[in-house]
Amino acid sequence: MNLNKNIFLMVMLLFSSITISLGQEIKGIVYDLETSKKLPDVHIKNLRTNQEVKTDMQGNFTIPGQLNDYLSLMVQGYDRDTAFIYQEGVNRIYLVNDKSTITIDEVVVSRITDSRLTREIERAINNSKAVETSSTKGGLRISPSRLFGKEAKQARSSIEILELEREQRNVNRVFTDDLILSLIPMEKQELLLFKDGYRPSYEFIKQASKEDLTAYIMDSYAKFKQNKGESLKQ
Repeated sequence: MNLNKNIFLMVMLLFSSITISLGQEIKGIVYDLETSKKLPDVHIKNLRTNQEVKTDMQGNFTIPGQLNDYLSLMVQGYDRDTAFIYQEGVNRIYLVNDKSTITIDEVVVSRITDSRLTREIERAINNSKAVETSSTKGGLRISPSRLFGKEAKQARSSIEILELEREQRNVNRVFTDDLILSLIPMEKQELLLFKDGYRPSYEFIKQASKEDLTAYIMDSYAKFKQNKGESLKQ
């Protein structure tokens, strides 16, 4: 009797895990980067599963998937793009009109996808180069206009903004709510304060192992609680 009961429980647990897995989905809204207009009929494909959907008239979509999936996005009049899903909730994805030129600032950069971010870094680096090839004089030469020109200065400024955004995203993907809460239960407000005050550096994240990150979170939380307690005493 007990054997049958155990088998039944194992089957139910297996069925539950399959149901949860099948029930995973990615939700999002697709916008125009410049106007924030919601884009209908955007063709979206999960590159892991090859499942496809289109956005509705309000730019909304739901597609089977999970964290760390890549979505391909394509619609007429816009650059084809790829979005990496690294956080839960409704993902806001911004596409760039194929006839527009992005003016780099912190707000714009925070909205573009990882693949677009990489392309903009490459473009900015190329525009900042002072060395050019001469087809008539042969070899390489220094171009003062490219070195001191307005476009080169803007490109160098853009590189700083773009690379900082890429570093912040790499930290966000590792220093997640789920990871922190799996180690230390805390309320939402406390979590926000902790993440804001004890965010690890990009240099640390680059070389840290999973064990290093776990130790960092535990040590940082101990300091967080100590500082919080001292503030209450004052």
